[in-house]
Amino acid sequence: QVQLVESGGGLVQPGGSLRLSCAASGSIFSINTMGWYRQAPGKQRELVAVTSSIGSTNYADPVKGRFTISRDNAKNTVYLQMNSLKPEDTAVYYCNFAQSVGSYWGQGTQVTVSS
Repeated sequence: QVQLVESGGGLVQPGGSLRLSCAASGSIFSINTMGWYRQAPGKQRELVAVTSSIGSTNYADPVKGRFTISRDNAKNTVYLQMNSLKPEDTAVYYCNFAQSVGSYWGQGTQVTVSS
């Protein structure tokens, strides 16, 4: 089993920045991916960004150039730096951890972009 603890959500004005963190603990294999997904009211959960333990990254088109995903493998922690936030970025953001034996989700953290 893998446990995920997220932090860093909140309310921010358009154009502002937030940084999300997600720490994984438990039975962690060396080969894994960590990422962020989001779900806005009335919409399906969608990919925001993912990064693998071997260094590859992938971003959804709406966040390219504004969001940066990074990870600290020693701490099993993934970060999402979100800049130039827009109202359409408002959603519950979920951390995901995936390895050969399963995929795990965090509890979600609310990000609200509003003036």
